[in-house]
Formats: sequence, structure tokens, C-alpha cells
Amino acid sequence: MDLGFLLLQLLTGLAYASTLFLLSVGLSLIFGAMGIVNFAHGSFYMLGAYLLYAFTRGQAEAFWQGLLWVMAAGLVIGSLVERVLIRPIYRRPEEYQILLTYAILLLLEDLVRFLFGAGYRSFPFPPAFSSPLLLLGTAFPSYYVFLLGLAAAFAFLLWAFLHRTRLGTWVRAATQDREMLEALGINVPLLYTAIFGLGIAMAAIGGAALLPLQAATPGMAVDAVINAFIVVVIGGLGSVWGALLGAVLIGLLQAFGILLFPEMAMAFPFALMVLVLLLRPWGLLGRPPAVRT
Repeated sequence: MDLGFLLLQLLTGLAYASTLFLLSVGLSLIFGAMGIVNFAHGSFYMLGAYLLYAFTRGQAEAFWQGLLWVMAAGLVIGSLVERVLIRPIYRRPEEYQILLTYAILLLLEDLVRFLFGAGYRSFPFPPAFSSPLLLLGTAFPSYYVFLLGLAAAFAFLLWAFLHRTRLGTWVRAATQDREMLEALGINVPLLYTAIFGLGIAMAAIGGAALLPLQAATPGMAVDAVINAFIVVVIGGLGSVWGALLGAVLIGLLQAFGILLFPEMAMAFPFALMVLVLLLRPWGLLGRPPAVRT
């Protein structure tokens, strides 16, 4: 294998990791701040891909407007789901959350099949990325560069939001002591709605950004949520940079695992997750739980 081919695999893995980061960081945010085990998260990733196709009618020229519409739709849909379906079960055991969110996943899969059919929905590269780039004599899609930039931009903006704004401080405080936050006069239910809406919007953007690389199918939701939980476990709960690191590791494992050990490539992410759980159960960049005395 020459250097150009290895570089192509590297960029392929990083491009996939970019969309996986957008998916998993929303799950990490929701789980870390709200304690919600959102098994429906992958269905919103799937929905983002289909919404991009619907908003643009499959026309590459409308990609940028479609991406903005997908993000806005994700915010609205996520806020409504939290307000109507998630909020009533906050005080109930986790099995209620799991059953409800898994039911939402199944409902959204059936809704997508009803509206779009069970076939594939593909999308061409936007005109700005129609020409490949050459690096070391190897051509690779210029759209990869956009995905890398998109993930980096969202990682920085989300970190700045959480650590440099008052609202972000409230979000981080909600992960530690909701009762104290309410005692200070903060509208925690409204804050939870905003967190859930933002997390769902991130997942929808990730699915939409993946569509030019991978056709959308209703079955992609289950694979997406499994990969998202693997990333969150590896990177660390509630950590933006942990989600980014976990996504990069999974993307590279899959890209190079297929080359080196194609029969075992699917098992590598699970093996890494097990290793992290054994050696550092709070994640590579997560914080260990406080020990009460």
C-alpha cells in the first residue's frame, strides 16, 4: 500500500468521524446534563438525512439552505419531543426512559418508511465540492475537508458555549445539582428543553452532512445510536473533546480495520469500548465521579 492510499483511508476515517462526532456530542450533552438515556438519538440522525433530501428535493444546489433548515427543524422537533414526551418521565426509573426513547426510534423509522419508502435516498456532492482534491498524487473528495471543518467548528463553538457563556454555565451546573440551580431562580425545565433541542439539532446536522457520502435508509438509526453510545463511553460523559476523541478513534479503527483485518473490523469499536470500561470507566477525557464521604 502506497502513502497516497493510506492518506486516503485516513481522510475517509476522519470524514466519517466528523459526522459521528456531531451525532455523539448531542447524546453526551443530553445524557450528561439531563440524565436521559436517549435510545432514540440515532433516529434523529437518520431524520436529519431524510429532511435534507426533502428540503432540497435532492438538488445539490440547495445544500446550504437545506442544512440550515435541518438544524432549525432539529431544534424545533427536539424541543417538542422533550416538552411532550420526555418531561413526564424525569422522575421515573431509567427503564421508562429506555422504553420510551426506543419506542420513539421505532415510530420515527416507520414514519420515514411511510413518507419516503424503504429504498435508498442518495444526494450528490454540493457544487462547491464537486471536484476532487489531489494530495500525494491521490484524489479524494473535497467534501471531506468540509466535514472536518464542520466538526472542528461545532466542537469549538460548543466548548465556548459551555465554558464562556452564562447559559453554558447553567447547563454544566445542571449536571451537578438541579435542585440548587432551581433554588437560584433558574428555569430548569426550560433549560432542559433547550439542551435537548440543541442535542437533537446536532444529531440532525450530522445525519444531513453524511448524506452526500452515504445513502440514507430507515435502518441507519439503530447503527447510529450504537456507535454514538460507544463514542460517549470511550470519550467520557459530558465532554465535548471526549466525544471528538472517541469519534476520531472509532472512525480510524473502522477505516484501517477494514484494510488490515476485514473479518474483525466490526468488532474493533466494541473491543476498544470494553478496554476503556475496564481501565478507565469514566472515559478517556471524562471525570471520575466524586466520592462522597
